[in-house]
Parts: sequence; structure tokens; C-alpha cells
Amino acid sequence: MFDLYAEVRRAQDPQRAWQRWREGRDELFARHRQSPLMESERPQFNGLPYFEYDDRYRVLADVVLADPQAYDIATSGEDGGSYRFTRFGKARFALVGQPLELELYWLEGYGGGAFLPFRDSTSGKSTYGAGRYLLDTVKGADLGMEGDRLVLDFNFAYNPSCAYDPRWVCPLAPPPNRLDVAIEAGERYG
Repeated sequence: MFDLYAEVRRAQDPQRAWQRWREGRDELFARHRQSPLMESERPQFNGLPYFEYDDRYRVLADVVLADPQAYDIATSGEDGGSYRFTRFGKARFALVGQPLELELYWLEGYGGGAFLPFRDSTSGKSTYGAGRYLLDTVKGADLGMEGDRLVLDFNFAYNPSCAYDPRWVCPLAPPPNRLDVAIEAGERYG
């Protein structure tokens, strides 16, 4: 995954980079030993579903540092567990003309890293109900910066592994990152 995102960050054309990212993810889902797909689903796997690429969903965000605040963010696990995160900042941006803000978290657990989950009004309808991820640096999922602004390309939004197999336990989008807009970009569900 690290190599795939490094390739995407080097690309000059965001839409071509997105297409390469999709191909790379499909390859990993079909063949990697840690694929989130159950073994029984891999032989008939034909690729992940996505909205069509829409450049209106690629934005640059101002990162505003915030007073650190620790959260225990709920997970998908049946045991009601949580992961410990610390909010370190906020990403402020306009999406299709609407000003929005998402909190940025630092994972205090196994690998550290910056993390940006979100839900929107497509969640539970055309996208995974618990939300999607946009940034997870412990896994290399990071589109980088342009100047001093964070690249948020919602065309690259993806479902957490728990969307495919309940053996995976994933942190969910916390209340501050639940948006009242439809983001019809990125990975769909079903």
C-alpha cells in the first residue's frame, strides 16, 4: 500500500493516479494474503465499486492545529471496544462550495500515524454505513501536501477492512467527522 500511494503522490494527473490506485487496490484485494476479503469471496472478485472520478471532490485543506484532546473512538468489534486517538488538528476546506471541517487524529495504538475517518449523508445508502477513510498514514494512505495545504481527494475515500469481513476491527467515524453533505466520490458499498 505504501508503494501504491507513493506512486499516486508522484503522478501529475489526479484522475490517472486514481485509476492506478483503483487497479492497485483491486490487485491487493484479489491476491494479497492480508486481503480484507474472505477467502471464499476472492475467486469471484471482479473489483471494488466506485463513484466516477469527479475533480470537484479534490480539495486542498488548511490544517489548523487544535488543542490535543484524547478520544476513545468506538470500533466495529462486537465487544464494544475502542482505539485511543488524540485530536491534533482540523482540516478546513470547501467542498462543492460548502465550507466544511474534519478533525485530524493521531493513533496512539499499534503503529501511530495520522488518521482521518468521515461519514456523510451517503453512509448506509450508497457507501458503507460506518463511514470511510481518507487518511491513514500507518498504512501509507496519504496523498500528501501541496505547499502548506493538505490534499483531500474524496475520490480516494475507501471503506475500512471491517466492511468486508467482521474479523477485522476498525475505528469508526466519530461525531465531529460526520458531515451533513453527500460526498458521491470514492468507494461505494455493495
